[in-house]
Amino acid sequence: MRQLLLFACAMYMTCDRVPAKEPDAKSLAANVIASAGGKDKLLKQFRMKERFNAGAKRTTSATTRTSIVAPPKYWWVGATERGVEPAKTTTWAWTLGVLTDAKSQVALIPGVTEDKTPLDGLRITGTVSPALDMYFDKKTRQLVRVDWRNDIYIFSEWHKYDGTRYPAKCIMYKRKTRVPWFHHEIIQLERLKKLPANLKK
Repeated sequence: MRQLLLFACAMYMTCDRVPAKEPDAKSLAANVIASAGGKDKLLKQFRMKERFNAGAKRTTSATTRTSIVAPPKYWWVGATERGVEPAKTTTWAWTLGVLTDAKSQVALIPGVTEDKTPLDGLRITGTVSPALDMYFDKKTRQLVRVDWRNDIYIFSEWHKYDGTRYPAKCIMYKRKTRVPWFHHEIIQLERLKKLPANLKK
């Protein structure tokens, strides 16, 4: 009996030390979407009042405007659609819409940290060119960073809204130098079931 108890204890201690299994790419994407409220709650079409400025620091004299966005294809300022604009793709990333597209292919990116925080990474291809890299907090599954083309996007001040969440602030950095060059802030956000009558897809 004593030997049986010792064996059971040894097995328990061994199992307790087995490291947690890392998620595969599809499971990670599914977990990220679930933590954001699920696919049906993601922001697909919305109006936002935004404030932004170029430069190394966020300024009080930043530009303010109102946009209507339906990523990845559409972004209107007033009644004017912006045409070819990288921000449409990066907005598709932070709203997580890129992860729900059946044509998106995802692959894990291991061993990444941001400000000493360990992250889980996903590289997105198939719907984005060049590949777009997304990095998520291991515990909260919240998006921390996007690397795309020549820039790094760092997201912060996440707000809960209508069953999902969004980052109120973003700083863009040059990838090669890690120098900040653009600041963006969402002041107000409203989900839209329909586009205003003067806007057409």
